[in-house]
Amino acid sequence: MKALLTLDEQKQIVAKHAIDTLIKEGKIFSGMKIGLGTGSTAMPAVKRLAEYIQKGKLKNIAAVPSSFQTSIACEEFNIPIFSLSSGRINGELDLTIDGADEIDSKKNLIKGGGAALLREKIMAYNSKSFVIIGDESKQVKTLGTGFPLPIEIAPEARLSIMKKLESWGVSMVLRDGIRKKGPVVTDNGNFILDIKWPAQAKTNPSKFEKELNAIPGVIENGFFTENPPRVFIANAGGEVKEF
Repeated sequence: MKALLTLDEQKQIVAKHAIDTLIKEGKIFSGMKIGLGTGSTAMPAVKRLAEYIQKGKLKNIAAVPSSFQTSIACEEFNIPIFSLSSGRINGELDLTIDGADEIDSKKNLIKGGGAALLREKIMAYNSKSFVIIGDESKQVKTLGTGFPLPIEIAPEARLSIMKKLESWGVSMVLRDGIRKKGPVVTDNGNFILDIKWPAQAKTNPSKFEKELNAIPGVIENGFFTENPPRVFIANAGGEVKEF
């Protein structure tokens, strides 16, 4: 009997499959402007992209990284990096490829487990095409009741935002750093609040994405409901499905 793949193995397989498929289809091509996401699923995709560049099969790639983690990976793999506002990129990407923390049947997403949601959303919403890759654990029926929804906030607005969210009936925690004392500080100098709806709640991601961002001091939230992505999901049997 064939052994089932771990989640980490699924991430490796889906990253390779997605990059190979996109190159074969001509969706990743020489000279393109590509956004590269953050996290344990996105990193194998960055590595696979680098393999094509190193073999000379992709040339003049201009990458926009979504975090310091991704920037460092690109530097290690010799992938040229630019800012979204550079003259080479001019505020628009051909494609962004990234992972997600949760994906529902309508392709709405929760992202931000790696605390890079602000840059990830700016890139995703300014890309002609958006691709999400993940393992089978990422597919859910309802967003925000299992994996918490991250919200990037201005530090000085922490208490006022928490009071507002409490009135909405959600639970929340200020994300603490690992191997660091105190809260996580994002690449943009902000804090992260992780919030959850009650298990029986029915969330409207598109509605809440806008309402959360209307709270003074909220910089951005981890609901991604615009620019629906093409999704690749690997399962424990080693199959990659697309929807």
